[in-house]
Amino acid sequence: MQHGIHPAYRPVVFRDRAADHAFLTRSTLAGTGTVEWADGNRYPVVDVETSSASHPVYTGKARILDTAGRVEQYRRRYGQG
Repeated sequence: MQHGIHPAYRPVVFRDRAADHAFLTRSTLAGTGTVEWADGNRYPVVDVETSSASHPVYTGKARILDTAGRVEQYRRRYGQG
């Protein structure tokens, strides 16, 4: 790895505003502000729109399309024709 060409890799807090969830990890992102973490240190914070705490696929709240029910409804309405 060449020195002086890579961005700083440091601890950053990612905060999901939709789910009121935050986690501390390492990143090259700078963040827009700082937040005090549970260990008493202040870290840069990056606000995200969605994370595993609020995304429907990860939370189990994903809507499943009932295709079989729709086909049956169509056949009842318009016949087998």
